[in-house]
Amino acid sequence: MTSPQDSAIDYIAFGAPSPAAQAPRRLAAIDLGSNSFHLLVANYQDERLQVVARQGEKVQLAAGLNEDGLLDEATMQRALDCLARFAPYLGDITPGHLRVVGTNALRDAANSQALIERAEALLGARIEIIAGREEARLIYLGAAHALAENGRRLIVDIGGGSTEFIIGERFEPLALESLRMGCVTFTHRFLSDGELSEKRFRKLELAALSELANIRRPYQKLGWDDPVGSSGTIKAAAAVIHANGGAQEGVVTREGLHDLRARLIKCKRLDRVAMDGLKSDRARVFPAGVAILCAIFEAFDLTTMRYADGALREGVLYDMVGRNSPEDSRLKTVESLERCYGVDDRQAGNVAATAEDLFEQVRSAWGLDDDQSRFLRWASRLHEIGLAISHSQFHRHGAYLLEYSDLAGFSRPEQRLLAFLVRAHRRKFPLKEWQALPTSEQESHARLARLLRLAVLLNHTRTEQPPDTPRLLAKGDDLRLGVVPGDDQTLLINDLEQEVTYQKAAGFNLEMDIETTT
Repeated sequence: MTSPQDSAIDYIAFGAPSPAAQAPRRLAAIDLGSNSFHLLVANYQDERLQVVARQGEKVQLAAGLNEDGLLDEATMQRALDCLARFAPYLGDITPGHLRVVGTNALRDAANSQALIERAEALLGARIEIIAGREEARLIYLGAAHALAENGRRLIVDIGGGSTEFIIGERFEPLALESLRMGCVTFTHRFLSDGELSEKRFRKLELAALSELANIRRPYQKLGWDDPVGSSGTIKAAAAVIHANGGAQEGVVTREGLHDLRARLIKCKRLDRVAMDGLKSDRARVFPAGVAILCAIFEAFDLTTMRYADGALREGVLYDMVGRNSPEDSRLKTVESLERCYGVDDRQAGNVAATAEDLFEQVRSAWGLDDDQSRFLRWASRLHEIGLAISHSQFHRHGAYLLEYSDLAGFSRPEQRLLAFLVRAHRRKFPLKEWQALPTSEQESHARLARLLRLAVLLNHTRTEQPPDTPRLLAKGDDLRLGVVPGDDQTLLINDLEQEVTYQKAAGFNLEMDIETTT
């Protein structure tokens, strides 16, 4: 843990200091990587982050994946033991100020939910698996804040299960990619018997070059001024090169990398890899990481790459600072999707306004919160994006787009929620998809879906302005909707009668209360 004296000078600039003093907010991020788990705790005050504590442990989740893509019990226990050691640092973190993200190994593990549920119980916090390009975006955000210089940068992060590549300027990424190659997975795939040779090393490099082939030309065309590495592999390579006479600390040169490659091959076995500047707990996966780095230098014709602090966990904190504000990257993504798929902005706004009114009427009875309100509003804005593909079954098309697109700012569980709401907004309630959700999410997701369904029906005639929102009462899972009869309500009442049938078939009770007028 960083001492208070050390942390007092460990600042990460976020922007100009605020003229009015703020009370500090304690924030924390945990990165569940394929090789290592990392914890970062920081205070946010006057638009700056001040690091309080850093912890990291080699857990090697990716090494615990068997041929069937399952994490073994020993690996899961190793992960939980690590998180138990992180837990004491989280005692003063308030709800909403901790974010825990999982990367490639948890994306790949068929039984990742089993580990997630146990880890969530231990930490008392939700764990989010993020997509590869979202991981790349957050890595860039963290690295960009650690670099004071302007200019176009290539950021490379070699992880345990994947390697991220980002080109960006200042805080804006211009290209994001996550490739399925990492120091742990490549060690398991190519060096499982522990033998090292020139032939083995070149096979590793060729495998990495094959992965890089798809991005090499577009990245070179986009160009960069400054290649930067943000991972433990690149930090270790720079340290070993410097310890072996490299001229500049924190820099990987082509010549130094070539010499390092030769020295590793001379070791002949992974259990003999030991070098000045290399920590023993990284030694076994270091050759595979260096082979990937060699391939990157070859593919992009690099002569140097410097190491910079700032990676995924720092990016998570910066992203957390901007969440639930006009700068929320998720809001920008929703707006981009609306433009991309030609959403009827007026209708989307009307449905969102009605959904918000219904939400507020049952918020207390159903124990709903602001975060759920945001997702209902975003789903309302996006419920018709599938129309860009086909009018037939457009709710299914929209759900597919939301679940499988790379949506900046959204974790996979968040995308799954948006996709489910859009899938469930019309016709029969999707019981199969609902029952496939984690048990802990089923009740809240169904309640939001039922509100969205009503909001869509109430705006079925696509009027200029949203209609007056009827009275909605909730008692347990039962809903009672007040409807004022009239000639212009015939279609609505018919639609609502059908909706009562749909919800009853799904096990939900919706009643219409035909209100009399005076």
